[in-house]
Amino acid sequence: MESSKRVLISECNMLIGKEVVLKGWVKKIRQLGKVGFLLLRDRTGLLQCVLEQEQNQVKIETESVVQVTGILVKTDKTANGVELQVSEILVLAEADLLPFEINKKKLNVGLDHLLNHRVLSLRHEQINAIFTIQSVFVKGFTDFLMQEGFTRIFTPKIVSQGAEGGANVFTFNYFDKSAYLAQSPQFYKQMMVGAGFERVFEIAPVYRAEEHNSSRHLNEYISLDVEMGFIENVEEVMEMEKRVLQYVFQYVKERCQKQLDVLQVDIPVLNEIPKMTLAEAQAILKETYQKDSPEGDLNTEGEKCIGNYVKDKYGSDFVFITNYPRATRPMYTMPNKENPELTDSFDLLYKGSEITSGGQRIHRKGELIASFREKGLNPNEFKAYIDSFAYAIPPHGGFGIGLERIIMKFLNLGNIREASAFPRDCDRLIP
Repeated sequence: MESSKRVLISECNMLIGKEVVLKGWVKKIRQLGKVGFLLLRDRTGLLQCVLEQEQNQVKIETESVVQVTGILVKTDKTANGVELQVSEILVLAEADLLPFEINKKKLNVGLDHLLNHRVLSLRHEQINAIFTIQSVFVKGFTDFLMQEGFTRIFTPKIVSQGAEGGANVFTFNYFDKSAYLAQSPQFYKQMMVGAGFERVFEIAPVYRAEEHNSSRHLNEYISLDVEMGFIENVEEVMEMEKRVLQYVFQYVKERCQKQLDVLQVDIPVLNEIPKMTLAEAQAILKETYQKDSPEGDLNTEGEKCIGNYVKDKYGSDFVFITNYPRATRPMYTMPNKENPELTDSFDLLYKGSEITSGGQRIHRKGELIASFREKGLNPNEFKAYIDSFAYAIPPHGGFGIGLERIIMKFLNLGNIREASAFPRDCDRLIP
């Protein structure tokens, strides 16, 4: 075979007796008398490589990138039942002195230090497993929605106004005009529903200029956004999210059992998701936990208490909180028919933390303009968005899931930054 033809470690047990070329990182080297053992890692697994004679004289730093050539032989001394008898080893790139020991089973290193050396820390089996699962999670999300007749869309991240009318937007100069980084693809999702696609979704970064330097907030994160037309009510939107999550968690279970085992994580049982109104949740907090809530919302402590309450009473890690007041919801949110001071909106809590905000939207132009004015917003500043409703947009609704937030809760991580390969918060712009 040609020396440049690379074989992956996962293929080795099918090539016993063959000469192969492997390429990867040196996880570990140990000496046993005149024989050396090099543990090689590539994206598919680990393989023990046996070094004898002159090959055992080569000095290689841990985490260096190497190419090894040799014969694959059976063995009962390794988990995968095969090892490589090395005939040639070539160092492709030599690693410098490592800032911490990467090949321990568990890293006892501070999070900031790990993030400062992110390319190295991502090589650790447990950390690597987080992002393998995250990738498969997004693939499952995509596959389910495509099967349900959704079209994936791609919307601008440089916009002329914030989608929620608030001040938490990043502003910058755009050819002598003020522009903003998008808080949400909300306006564009609705416009694409009205453009005839009916069902759309996007997976993309969004930006929030909030000084929440906490363990559950990022200033740039990935939002899994869904919008669907021709709905009868907000219940349809909640049902769709439940079905999405049921599919995605099963999808991850079928494809990531190795990574789930590494992280000691179980797939959540997700049958029916309990629902309660915000008023009911606030009453529970007051009566059961003696906790007051901010007007029209739940704070972090309240979300945790409600999460515990639902887990104890219903055995569920999930709960929908519904009927938020108009005062605390964006201007496009549909008022509730029975009580117009409330909205047909919801949040989804997972393990006591909000992972989703969603609801039904106002779909008639006149009502939308009135809602903007009630919020103290000038409809003329949102003209392009509002004008799209002049061509008739069907009743619709949707939701957005924070990817890093749901991965953090799913994998029981202590900080949302652990679920971002290169997090952006109030202090971090590198790497």
